[in-house]
Amino acid sequence: MAPARAFSSSWLIITSSVVLFATLCAAISPYAPGLSESYYAKSCPQAAEIIEHYVTKYLKKDSTFAGAFNRLQFHDCWVGGCDGSVLLNSTATNSAEREAHVNFGLRGIKEVDEIKAALEYACPGVVSCADILIIAARDATVKAGGPWWPVALGRKDGSESVDLLADANLPFLVFPSPC
Repeated sequence: MAPARAFSSSWLIITSSVVLFATLCAAISPYAPGLSESYYAKSCPQAAEIIEHYVTKYLKKDSTFAGAFNRLQFHDCWVGGCDGSVLLNSTATNSAEREAHVNFGLRGIKEVDEIKAALEYACPGVVSCADILIIAARDATVKAGGPWWPVALGRKDGSESVDLLADANLPFLVFPSPC
């Protein structure tokens, strides 16, 4: 296997493991009561299908979106829990998580916004951005050849997002030169 291919495969496996661990922790956490795989069964039964449709669309356009969705979900969950706060915009008085140094190059926010718009059209005010992130990360992982895992749903979106919390809590990775 070529070094670049081995690195990308290893990165996918590591990222998938971290996302899976975060998902399982969120599912059994005493701080996340009411989460279930069937959370949207009555209120928005087509939610998972809509998300999967858009994830497929983005991966057909750019196969690296599997990693982008996983990184986005990881960065969301690492700071304050899986609450969608990484998607929030900065304000005049607050610099949001997505502006943090460790979040440089974070991709997928515009795509999650597009998925959210489709879900708002189908089921207004029902599906949280936090749940969109975790389903998109799982579906992208599966479509890239990674494992499937059950996703407990029912997360509520956060309302606080601070860049300094991301910079203080997220690991800052420096990759060695391939040469």
